[in-house]
Amino acid sequence: MRITISTLLLMLSGLACADYPSKPIRFMVGYPAGGATDIIARIIGLKLTEYLGQQVIVDNRPGAGGIVASEIVAKATPDGHTIVLVATSHGVNPGLYGKLPYDSITSFAPVTQVAALQLVLVVNPTLSAKTVKELIDLAKAKPGQLNFASSGSGQSLHLAAELFKTLAGINLVHIPYKGSAPARTDLLGGQVHMMFESMIGVLPS
Repeated sequence: MRITISTLLLMLSGLACADYPSKPIRFMVGYPAGGATDIIARIIGLKLTEYLGQQVIVDNRPGAGGIVASEIVAKATPDGHTIVLVATSHGVNPGLYGKLPYDSITSFAPVTQVAALQLVLVVNPTLSAKTVKELIDLAKAKPGQLNFASSGSGQSLHLAAELFKTLAGINLVHIPYKGSAPARTDLLGGQVHMMFESMIGVLPS
């Protein structure tokens, strides 16, 4: 993972004039607390608070692949006090939904890319497969009987699994969640068999 906080601070330095920020900054996240996007937002929020001298409040508004949070920002006063951290879904959603409550390009002013995350395939330890080959063989032996969790339809975790299914020629059932944190919880509890997740979400802190 690479978080370019210094780049973000540099981009915002032009805004850090005498009258900005004049109040706390609302940092929207379209996913539940505990997921990769939330963790990154909280790291950035802490650094921005130190740099700008004004509180940055992370506001989690999960739902609809980030659309809920993005809509709030799109309709907020464009004064730099309401920002959003979007993920891959921001570019995917226009192709999944016939109509969005905002324009994915013109309704926002981009600042910078702040992170690049690697995804890993993880399975519940009770699953008999211990390697990718064994997992593929098991899925082929039980078509449609194994499932995978994701942070929501159209999210990078979902698309990664769909690509895996296509390349491996297997049939897995998709179980979408409102974020990677609740999906990961059910994976650990054995309610789902597998998922693709970011490194930051599965490695020990």
